[in-house]
Amino acid sequence: MSQQGSIDSVLHEDRVFPPPPEFSAAAHVGSMEAYEALCREAESDPEGFWGRIAAELHWFKRWDKVLEWDPPFAKWFSGGEMNLSYNCLDRHLTTPRRNKAALIWESEPGEVRTLTYQQLHDEVCRFANVLKSIGVSTGERVAIYMGMCPALPIAMLACARIGAPHTVVFGGFSATALADRINDCQAACVITQDGALRRGQELKLKPVVDEALKACPTVRQVVVYQRTGSPQTMVPGRDLWWHELMETASDECAAIPLDAEHPLYLLYTSGTTGKPKGILHTTGGYAVGLRPEGRGRFLVHRGHRLGDRAQLHRLRAAAERGDGADVRGRAVPPRTGPVLADRRKT
Repeated sequence: MSQQGSIDSVLHEDRVFPPPPEFSAAAHVGSMEAYEALCREAESDPEGFWGRIAAELHWFKRWDKVLEWDPPFAKWFSGGEMNLSYNCLDRHLTTPRRNKAALIWESEPGEVRTLTYQQLHDEVCRFANVLKSIGVSTGERVAIYMGMCPALPIAMLACARIGAPHTVVFGGFSATALADRINDCQAACVITQDGALRRGQELKLKPVVDEALKACPTVRQVVVYQRTGSPQTMVPGRDLWWHELMETASDECAAIPLDAEHPLYLLYTSGTTGKPKGILHTTGGYAVGLRPEGRGRFLVHRGHRLGDRAQLHRLRAAAERGDGADVRGRAVPPRTGPVLADRRKT
């Protein structure tokens, strides 16, 4: 407090903490001068800046215009067609990275599973074919209510592959919270598992789904991944076991070319201050926005491993680049770009 009794502001920060020289030497943005140059480029010519980054990704059809800006609405890469699953997986299969670890999973009890890009691609294609076989079509929403296991990113990438927007719901939310999100996005399918292991205990997920679906008329199918082996009540005609569907599914499923503005996924707020609000990410803007984030914020280089238990979009960023990565440092990327501007409330 000052002598006059007013509150001192601590929001203005002038201190600078320079990283060690060896850290800067390995960074994609190696100095404050280089960072400020990127910011100037992004702010003075945002279309040129993001167009240059977009060109690093695979597009089935190149965009006609980088940005159509009619505040508060933005359309990124109008006329372009791409698929995020293709960018995360397929484009690496003609390179030596096909046999590189794409996903390394270690469970709470200590189980370890490693999937190469080729293996992850095959699993994603199988589950994409599963979704199509049970009637999920492009544009239909899918709710994912699971614990942290490889089936979760497989399901996310499979949805992206066929253009079915998904929403991931934290596998600890109540039946009411789950139902609110399913109903808001009008999901046609729910992907869940029998239970998840958390702090040495089984967190039963399928019973929560059963309770939630009493108030969710849009859901036609529930796919259940068997994780713990605990007994489950399967509703005939609605509930299907993941492993049984995968047994006969083909590992060939072409990624669907999607408009850059095609919805990719919905992320809901916690709902602690009222009804949960859904934020929509579109395919093109989200994919391009991840590109500098992986490089600049997390210092991603090929051969690194990215470990993150909270935000799966960072795993997408690593897969998109063909990297795993340890989170070793942070630098803020340019402030205006597709990941920010393509968000809109449902």
